[in-house]
Amino acid sequence: MISVIVPSYNEEANIARCLESLCNQTIPRDEYEIIVVDGNSKDNTREIAERYADLVFIQTSAKVGGARNDGVIRSRGEIIATTDADCVLPPNWLEIIRDDFSRYHIVQLYGPVDPVEKGIKNRLSLFFANTFSRIGYYTTVLYYTLGCNTAFDRKAFIDAGMYHTIDAGDDLEIARRMRKLGKVKFDNRMRVGFSMRRYQQFGTLKSLYEWFYIVFHGGSSDKHSYSKREYK
Repeated sequence: MISVIVPSYNEEANIARCLESLCNQTIPRDEYEIIVVDGNSKDNTREIAERYADLVFIQTSAKVGGARNDGVIRSRGEIIATTDADCVLPPNWLEIIRDDFSRYHIVQLYGPVDPVEKGIKNRLSLFFANTFSRIGYYTTVLYYTLGCNTAFDRKAFIDAGMYHTIDAGDDLEIARRMRKLGKVKFDNRMRVGFSMRRYQQFGTLKSLYEWFYIVFHGGSSDKHSYSKREYK
């Protein structure tokens, strides 16, 4: 059993597309569950999610990492996969996750991201992000995992202490702790469609600056915030 955890907040415009892609995977539907953990949305996110997901509930822990932790606690799977409500998952996403955990002795798996929105600027932005992720992995300097495209061995994830509830950089931080328990693997086949709306609305350089600023300040900052952004 694979448990897919999807945090959401005011995602009525995107979550149906995400959950439809999850419902159309190449592995049988009874071999995975979809859990949507909502940040008390003010729109129809939860009502839409209930059409597709096995479980939808309001999160009790803080931040996106806390929402993922809440989902894991109520999940049934031996493998935990996480993505975001504005992502689009290719049909073989869960099949790749299942196969890699069967084939390799790993505690965490992650992969690159492709832009949902068209445009050379979006492709270039994620090309550099994916290159940074690959370099970090193959040099073992850092593991630039993304919460929108990662999977964990459930027991190892819980033993590691799960996600820390910080505003940015939690996906880097969890990988360091997971690495102490076993192998963290990067698989280039494990791709997801990633929404560039943050960069389109707030600007690529500004968004990257804010992310690095928060990370270098321990994951939280009074000056900038990544949680519960309001999108047009």
